[in-house]
Parts: sequence; structure tokens; C-alpha cells
Amino acid sequence: MSTKNTFAITAASGQLGSEIVLATAEIVGTDNVIGLARTPSKAESLGVEIRPGDYTSRRDLQESLCGVDTLLLISGMDAPDKRIQQHRNVIDSAKQAGVRKIVYTSIQGAEQNTAFSPIVQSNRQTEQDVRESGLAWVIGRNGIYIEPDVDYIATYIERGEIANCASDGKCGYTTRSELAYAYARMMAESKHDGQTYNLHGEAITQQQLTEYMNTAFGTDLKYRSMSVQEYREDRIAELGEFMGNVIAGIYEGIRNGEVNNPSHFTEAAGRDHLSWKVYFDGLKESVPPR
Repeated sequence: MSTKNTFAITAASGQLGSEIVLATAEIVGTDNVIGLARTPSKAESLGVEIRPGDYTSRRDLQESLCGVDTLLLISGMDAPDKRIQQHRNVIDSAKQAGVRKIVYTSIQGAEQNTAFSPIVQSNRQTEQDVRESGLAWVIGRNGIYIEPDVDYIATYIERGEIANCASDGKCGYTTRSELAYAYARMMAESKHDGQTYNLHGEAITQQQLTEYMNTAFGTDLKYRSMSVQEYREDRIAELGEFMGNVIAGIYEGIRNGEVNNPSHFTEAAGRDHLSWKVYFDGLKESVPPR
């Protein structure tokens, strides 16, 4: 009887999924990792076996999960009401296929009273579904990605400021590569089974973020605090009703302290989260002089 353990990661063509595939392969070897993707051709460059993984196709999921021991389920991007059922398709298919353990990438955020809350609530429902699945499980609640702020630097420079409604609320930021390292450990090590971890680095304010950005990019950005309503209208004008409301809801949650939680990253990853000084110093080295 083979003792080989096989690890599968859904949404393998996405930004987080692809990072987790690579981080897991470093720990357990590429032969033991399978990527699932709605469009498999988009994940072929990862160097592991890729199988179909559309959350709406239970038949494909069940076939693709055959022979898999541990599954990482990345939270879907659909509307909250659709997402819950899509996640259940994955969980039920995993049970039918004989998967033994499921790891779920959930989120932190305000569970009530913001436009982001329905998305948080849908994640909480999937957390419950995972816990009640009868499989071994681990749940990670991701902090807020810091990369979108870094990617937005040209716009910040154009405006001369970072402006939002977070006020002086602290935010537990993280990076996709740090999350990937933690999730690879959470999949591979049984000591994490039955745990729910908040996954983020040191919580910082928008003023601190602005100072880090200035250090990395040689800029002189200022931070300006906006009202929730003012920021919501600003985001809707640029991003449309749905996404504008969601982004405003995330920052309203930061304002209200909903993303300033104890971090369990060290327990999950077996090492401390990268410090923001080290992260931004690394960006500084890659930025050409202005």
C-alpha cells in the first residue's frame, strides 16, 4: 500500500493559488502536488499536474479529486449567495472522492454593518461547512493583501496622496507569498488540524503605510482621511456600484477595528511573518531612481 500523500490546490491559475502551488511543491515535491483550475491551460506553467476544477461542476471536481489526500480550497470570487453553494460543491466532491483533509482560505473583516460584510458572512458559512464536513480541517483567515496598494503607486503619485476612510484604524496586512508559505505548512503538517488561524503581519495604520510607501518609492505622499460616505462615492465613481461598495466596506471595517486582530501566523508557518520594514526595503531595491 502506497504512503504517498497528494496535495491539491484549487484556483491554481489565480494569484494566490499559483503561489500556494509553488510553495507546497517546495515542501512536498512537484510530483505530490496537483493544481485545479477552471481553465487548466492557464495553470500549465506551474510545473505540476493540472486538472479541471470549476466550482460549478461537481462531476469534474469529483473526478479531479480522485487520489487526493489533502485539498486546499481557495475562496471563490462569485457573489456571496452563489459562492456558498459553489464551495459546498467542492466540499461534497472531496468527500465523495475520499479526500481526508481540507484547508480553507477564509478572510478577516467586519461580519456586520458594512458593504463587505455579506462576503465575510459567506466565508463564515463555508468555514462552518468545512468544520462539519467530517474531514480533518484547517481554516486560515487572511489579512488584507498589501500588494494592491503597491500596484496602485502610479495613481497615488499622480494624486500626491493616499486617501480612504480607514482613518487611524490599524490593518493586519499580509502578502500572497507569506500566505502561500503558511498554507503549505498547514496542508503538510497534521499539528494544524482543527485550528482556525488569523494570517497577517504587524497591523499598521494608513499613515504608517504611507510612510513605508514613501521610503520604498522615494515619494512624498500624504495620507488623507475621508468620511465613509465620501470614500464610498469616490470608489463607486471609479469602480462601479458593486466593487466600489465592497472596497469602501473593507476600509470601513479597518476604521472600526475589524481587521486589527491577534495574528496566528507564527503558529501556522513555523516562523514570523516578514516585517514591513524588510518588505518595503526589498521594494526599494527593485525601484529605479526617480
